[in-house]
Amino acid sequence: MAIAFFHTWTTYGTWLPGDARGWFLSRRGLQPADIHRELSSAMHMTEKALRLTDAERAIVEQTITDHCKIRNWELFAVNCRTNHVHVVVAANRELPVVREEFKAWCTRKLKAAAGVARKKWWTERGWDEYIDDDEGLTATIDYVQFRQ
Repeated sequence: MAIAFFHTWTTYGTWLPGDARGWFLSRRGLQPADIHRELSSAMHMTEKALRLTDAERAIVEQTITDHCKIRNWELFAVNCRTNHVHVVVAANRELPVVREEFKAWCTRKLKAAAGVARKKWWTERGWDEYIDDDEGLTATIDYVQFRQ
């Protein structure tokens, strides 16, 4: 039984299918670099890639913190970088639902603060893992807080 979840998602356009770092294909896992797929993905983007500013990163972290308080979820760690977000949380919802709630609320707050008509802030889906024991929880919190 999981004691917590580890969620990661990226900002729009910063980690495309085909990326040299590898990329994830739904239900197929990690895929190798594919420059042709990456170029095709870039050509199909409807907005510019997004890098979050320091102020936007603060909004994301505060929104996630506030959402956890409202839902009575235990937030162990949150770290918003310029192109991705990591969250370690214990929540009473299904794994992907928690991530999607965070993304939805962060989008609302970022749109309100930005005053721009940007539609896409995040990539589709994200990466979720169950954390099953205290050792894994400690290691994941350490990674999120200090290994970025």
